[in-house]
Amino acid sequence: MPSCLDQIRTHLTNAQAPARWSAVLQLLLAEFNSETATIHRLEAGSQLLQLVAHIGLPPQLVPIVQTIPVGKGIAGETLARNAPVTICNLQTDDSGVARPSARQTGVGGALSVPIRRAGEVVGTLGVGTKREHEYTADETAKLEAVAHVIGELGLS
Repeated sequence: MPSCLDQIRTHLTNAQAPARWSAVLQLLLAEFNSETATIHRLEAGSQLLQLVAHIGLPPQLVPIVQTIPVGKGIAGETLARNAPVTICNLQTDDSGVARPSARQTGVGGALSVPIRRAGEVVGTLGVGTKREHEYTADETAKLEAVAHVIGELGLS
């Protein structure tokens, strides 16, 4: 993962949005063997997450995840808990965390982590795979490391 983190740092330092987000998410897809990735930013003074970038979401789902209230859905719950949220199989999950429309992604396993800047949660970073997948503590730590870099260098 260090080389992936180094590449992400380079993209966040040298590239302009949206090219930087596309490059970062492409690296995550490869690193996590995933088909979807998202970055949401908490809008200042609100309880709403705004979609900054995504790869792999079906077009009909993008308007649904464009704005997510804190505490709703996987990203919203990640922000509310200020902790990672993982689902082994989104298609069969009945925990109530994922919104019903999330099944439209075709995602099985999903992992979302907080993005923090100066200790404060400012957004979320998520990956998902079409297969059922139980994310390990190591995978969660890797995604949190990427979220840390994004928080410190890129998400404003």
